[in-house]
Amino acid sequence: MVISRAFLKKSRIVIFDDTFSALDNKTEQKVLNNVKELVKDKTCIIISNRISDIKDANNIMVLESGEVLETGTHEELLKKQGRYYRFYKEQTATSEMV
Repeated sequence: MVISRAFLKKSRIVIFDDTFSALDNKTEQKVLNNVKELVKDKTCIIISNRISDIKDANNIMVLESGEVLETGTHEELLKKQGRYYRFYKEQTATSEMV
């Protein structure tokens, strides 16, 4: 419901703050695919602790204590092997255990 309200306004910027965390992986992917279609002509900011929510973004910013640690695409950040890479490894290790 909250997601649909974001698109009722004719805003050029849409911000999602940890919006998808309560969804299971299958539902999350369906919702994110729909969001991608709806934001093609908008700026979309997704704030999330889940890599799966942001990995397809044009630009990812890794923040810690209000400081930008890294920025780039998913692939670029994995190659840097910095904080994003470690976060990705933590999440994929956790999902493999389940």
